[in-house]
Amino acid sequence: MRQVVLDTETTGLDPAAGHRVIEIGCVEIDNRRLTGKHFHCYLNPDREIDAGAIEVHGLTSHFLADKPRFHQVESEFLEFIKGSELVIHNAPFDVGFLDNELRNTKSVATNIASFCGVLDSLLLAREKHPGQRNSLDALCKRYGVDNTQRQLHGALLDAEILADVYLTMTSGQSSLLLAEEQSEQSSRRREAKKRDTKRERIAVIKAQPDELDAHQQRLEEIAQSSEEGCLWLQLEAEHSGSL
Repeated sequence: MRQVVLDTETTGLDPAAGHRVIEIGCVEIDNRRLTGKHFHCYLNPDREIDAGAIEVHGLTSHFLADKPRFHQVESEFLEFIKGSELVIHNAPFDVGFLDNELRNTKSVATNIASFCGVLDSLLLAREKHPGQRNSLDALCKRYGVDNTQRQLHGALLDAEILADVYLTMTSGQSSLLLAEEQSEQSSRRREAKKRDTKRERIAVIKAQPDELDAHQQRLEEIAQSSEEGCLWLQLEAEHSGSL
């Protein structure tokens, strides 16, 4: 069975608001083995990128200015995923954005589902671990999958990590990975990161624990005093589900 683990990065949270895909990363699994084949591209969205999105993935308009548009990579991308089962963490998010890109190109391909099946690994994780955090980082910790190369979100690196999480989660084994498997994972992480060396890096100044506590307390006060709740907490919860 051929599967393709896929991840995207975007300019924001909602394609209906005009947000676009700016990075696609795919890795191939054949009969539960990673083949080493992958598809990866950056895309020029022809629009500004939300500041909150840049904080997540570090991709800027300047970096993407000379990258191709989606319609220029569409055929190669669809050929890579054609006939496979896509494995995506929070699939509605990525599929919604990709379907929107297909509509924008006025392609004969109307949606991703017409090319392949889709398996949502987030739903699978929630079935296996109800009531627990099931973000990609949380699953890496739960299953002993190496994600130390993941300083910023990147579509190809995240697809590599999700592939290992998915294979471990569906293997029927509850024990942590063997040392040689962990070594192989780390090696693939380094290779994926090498392919990403031209990505611009942004300085990250982390808040102190007392600052984080004060921030969280203020958000909860807003949520309690407002009839509509706290938008920041709502967006934070939505984003956490997409990881």
